[in-house]
Amino acid sequence: MALKTITTDLCFAEGPRWHDGALWFSDMHDHVVCRIDAEGNKTVVAEVPQQPSGLGWLPDGRLLVVSMRDRLILVQNQHGLEVWSDLSRLAKHDCNDMVVDALGRCWVGNFGFDLHAGDAMTTTELILVRGQNQAEVVATDLFFPNGSVITPDGRTLIVAETFAACLTAFDIEPSGQLSNRRIWAQLEGAVPDGICLDTADGIWVASPTSQECLRVIMGGAVTERIKVEDEAFACMLGGEDGRQLFILTAPSSAPETCKQARAGKIVCTDVKYARAGCP
Repeated sequence: MALKTITTDLCFAEGPRWHDGALWFSDMHDHVVCRIDAEGNKTVVAEVPQQPSGLGWLPDGRLLVVSMRDRLILVQNQHGLEVWSDLSRLAKHDCNDMVVDALGRCWVGNFGFDLHAGDAMTTTELILVRGQNQAEVVATDLFFPNGSVITPDGRTLIVAETFAACLTAFDIEPSGQLSNRRIWAQLEGAVPDGICLDTADGIWVASPTSQECLRVIMGGAVTERIKVEDEAFACMLGGEDGRQLFILTAPSSAPETCKQARAGKIVCTDVKYARAGCP
């Protein structure tokens, strides 16, 4: 499957979203949020000194950004970024990816331990942000909750547990609480990072260790694999018809290596099924 390079010279791209006719992403170790329009023009839309990660939008169109190291959700208002919700008392470690639903509710993961310092692995929590300064823990004992999706009916949340090598599903209650936890797919030989959902109920999974993006259906069967040159950390479906699969890659996730090398890039290819659900 042919891959087209969309952009290069990135430190470490994460959290891709297709929104308003453009691809948005966080260049985490360059501390910026960017968008790339249909003509390939890249624009910096926000600077986040404590490292941006997950992205989403409120119903009124304002951008939400995870600020990782200070464990904040920021909102982009007319005068710039401001604090939407402080998660520092709820999150064990650096916040990472999140998914935002049509009501503006956010489900946010965190590392749980200092990954780059080589700390012992520990489980952590998933946090629900219902609105400004309204946050609570809604799930515990997850091994590095990472990329997340919400099904088109808004009733199921699926989160990648990176170090459990699985996709875990929850029912979303009307309150935003989570219930009926179960394994949606156990993965063999892959480590799930960023994920996205398609119209045929398949989930594309970026797997850095196996340097690929794979499409998985419920139960764990793999229907497609797309190999990339470097490690694949995130993916997103988008484009005019929703059938372009964007894959975010880098040789490493180590902060200093990423800053020095600036070898991150985004590639894409066309796939059979279009984007569905959130994000």
